[in-house]
Amino acid sequence: MKLFQKRILLFFAIFLFLTSLIFAATYLKSVADYKKAVKETTFSGISISNIPDGIYMGEYDVDFIYAKVKVTVQNRTITGIELLEHKNGRGKPAETIIDRIIEKQKINVDAVSGATNSSIVIKKAVENAIHVN
Repeated sequence: MKLFQKRILLFFAIFLFLTSLIFAATYLKSVADYKKAVKETTFSGISISNIPDGIYMGEYDVDFIYAKVKVTVQNRTITGIELLEHKNGRGKPAETIIDRIIEKQKINVDAVSGATNSSIVIKKAVENAIHVN
């Protein structure tokens, strides 16, 4: 009977190890995909002065970071950006980038140090909001 119990215990240990290995590989693949998505994010150089007055909604998602914004344009200038949702790891400081965008009246402003990826996602959400096709 002891041999049977040892075999069951061994089978369970191997199963647990393989399950953990699969989980770790899946997680690492997700992290790699997220980093690649952020790195490949580009900005089109939209001129704010060409955007008609209005309220625009935009979002951008790279799995680990997500931002949804509401952008208000009046007299062909951005007068307000409301961050409706910001899913982030340690990227909360990036939320100050909204003030930089309004101040400079352009999207591609310098990222917030220590929160570069969240800065990119928020900027891309703003661009997606005001992008005129």
